[in-house]
Amino acid sequence: MLVTGVCVALAALVATGVALAQRTDEVAAIDGHAVTRDELLFHMRRLAPAVQNELRNRYRLTGAIDWTARAGERTALQRLADRALDEIRQDKTTLVLAKEQGLVESVDHAAFLAELEEENARRADDIGRGEVVYGLAEFSPEEYYSHRLTELTTLLKQRLSAKVGDPLHVTDAEVRQAFEADKDAWSANATTYAYTKLVVPVPEGAGPDHVAALERRVAAADGLRDAAKREPGAQLTTDTYHGGGTAAHQQDLMAVLGTLTPGRISDPVPSAGQITFYELTGRTVDEKAAFADYSRRIRQSLVEEKFHQFLRRRVDGSDITVDTAAVESVNPEDVQH
Repeated sequence: MLVTGVCVALAALVATGVALAQRTDEVAAIDGHAVTRDELLFHMRRLAPAVQNELRNRYRLTGAIDWTARAGERTALQRLADRALDEIRQDKTTLVLAKEQGLVESVDHAAFLAELEEENARRADDIGRGEVVYGLAEFSPEEYYSHRLTELTTLLKQRLSAKVGDPLHVTDAEVRQAFEADKDAWSANATTYAYTKLVVPVPEGAGPDHVAALERRVAAADGLRDAAKREPGAQLTTDTYHGGGTAAHQQDLMAVLGTLTPGRISDPVPSAGQITFYELTGRTVDEKAAFADYSRRIRQSLVEEKFHQFLRRRVDGSDITVDTAAVESVNPEDVQH
């Protein structure tokens, strides 16, 4: 019995020693998940350029940022540490969700680094065998972190929205409601515009007064067809445009026609040696086609919105403890390393 008791006591001491050893580099904990000093420094280094730019803009600073100097009520380094802890809290919450869904085995920073090493080794082996490797041949820690988090977020949205009752599930009724709430925007690619186009040549050397006079004459006319009769060399054409084109000239045309109501004439559109006016003569919308085209995109946007709200609730409900002394032991040299 004595031997057994001693063994148990020794086991407890060993376990305690291991736990204490694991906590020596801990600077914070989020819902019981340790945030190590290396993890904090990783995020501080990632965020340093963005925080520097923000400080320059907000406080009109020039040159290199002195991390020890005060920027408002805190030093620049304290602001950077706070920003890093905020990001860790959100990202760690995402990782905890991913672990709950069986997408990752660990949410620890050390596990991330091990996964990065394995991924780079796998890509190197594939390249060595002459196989095609998509994306980067080798990830930096910062690149892989963004890649991994984006991939996990995408998988979480899929997992948590797949079926009725899932927290991110979007019903057909919700999709229809979102479509109806902003029908004009969603219907752009299923709208057909009928229009008249008037192109008027501009004499070489003509100044702003010539253009202004032309604009007044067009405004006073009974539509572009009437204006064309009064302008020497003017060309009048009619055409239709089905919204949704991605070419530059299609987008330029949409930028003009999309702002007009039937019967209205556009502002003059100048180009080399000519001025162009557009008159919208009709607009028709194939609502059924519009809904068919956009329903998938609307559903995705609603899932995205629900995910951000769901994650925000999880973040707000998470418990974070910070070892202030451990965080304040970080110095500018650590960040710039």
